[in-house]
Amino acid sequence: MKLRLHLLVLCAIIIFLVYNMANFQHKQTSLEAKSRPFDTVTVSDRSAVKVSEKPVARIGYLPHGIVESNSDVELKPLWLTTSAQSQKKSRQNDRSLIAIAAGINQKKSVDAIMKKFLPENFTAILFHYDGNVNGWNDMPWSKSVIHIAASNQTKWWFAKRFLHPAVVSMYKYIFLWDEDLEVDNFNPRRYLNIVKSEGLEISQPGLDSKLSEIHHRITVRKKSGSFHRRVALANKECSREGPPCSGWVEGMAPVFSKSAWQCVWHLIQNDLIHGWGIDYKFGYCAQGDRTKNIGVVDSEFIVHRGVQTLGGSTITKDGTRGKNAQLLRQKAAQAQKTRGRPAGLDMRTKIRRKSRSELRDFQKRWDRATREDRTWVDPFARSRRKRRNRIPQ
Repeated sequence: MKLRLHLLVLCAIIIFLVYNMANFQHKQTSLEAKSRPFDTVTVSDRSAVKVSEKPVARIGYLPHGIVESNSDVELKPLWLTTSAQSQKKSRQNDRSLIAIAAGINQKKSVDAIMKKFLPENFTAILFHYDGNVNGWNDMPWSKSVIHIAASNQTKWWFAKRFLHPAVVSMYKYIFLWDEDLEVDNFNPRRYLNIVKSEGLEISQPGLDSKLSEIHHRITVRKKSGSFHRRVALANKECSREGPPCSGWVEGMAPVFSKSAWQCVWHLIQNDLIHGWGIDYKFGYCAQGDRTKNIGVVDSEFIVHRGVQTLGGSTITKDGTRGKNAQLLRQKAAQAQKTRGRPAGLDMRTKIRRKSRSELRDFQKRWDRATREDRTWVDPFARSRRKRRNRIPQ
């Protein structure tokens, strides 16, 4: 008799607990439905509405179908015509973007670049670091490109603020070039054909060694073959793999795939405007093995004149080239000494000092980030260890 009584009491307690739990859950569901009416999908609705298994972040109370997360920099007509509609459809296919930081003194070289690129299904942006936009109005292509002006800002400053991946997502490739490039031997369409066929996520055209200012041997155009990915290990400066001997391009004329740019944009530091050091980290954005996915295209090559513009230039307006430019800078510094003024106080020197300071800051940030992110694994550390192990002791 006592056992039955105990069992009855136990059953009553269990029923009471289950009832309260169910009642509590019902109240919570009702409260959530009232506080978030647009997010609620009832059981009866699930059969009629296809609910995504992966939850998508909601933007305010907007229905998902109306959210436009991407944009572009295409110019839109104020009114629509039949020709504008057909042109819009043709221009959307396989389109790329070229962006150049340009000053009015380099108008001639920029004009040559635009005449090469615009007919090949490119959208163009000019970043006017001297603030002079009206000076380009006489160019026949001026009204078909985007003009953005901000005085004394660098290419990387502009890119960080105006080339967000969501804004340039429709473009297959992004060319982020300097203004002092000559393109007499360069064809954008042939260049991209090579890039696509070889799977190069990050690339640059080879440089004419006789006419260009050369900083690293890997950028020099090879006369045999259409492209290269590394400098021969026999070269004294490149006794090991890795930047700047393989898996590397320089910052004066880089070309990024859409996927690579999404990574590189996040690599650019908002306050380090000169961009020194980031080219050594491009390999981490190469969507895989940097020694395979980064390369220099030789058959379509350019001339890098090395004209220094921000902060004033020690180069003549006719654009003295290559090694002659270096000699001219040395003569200018010597002239300052002769006049009794200490060399290194001109604006260019101050800019270089700032650039070196930013390089140190960037490297410190990289080192700190790799230490603090305990889940991060350096994909290239293993290959470096293998190379060290092959070196005879």
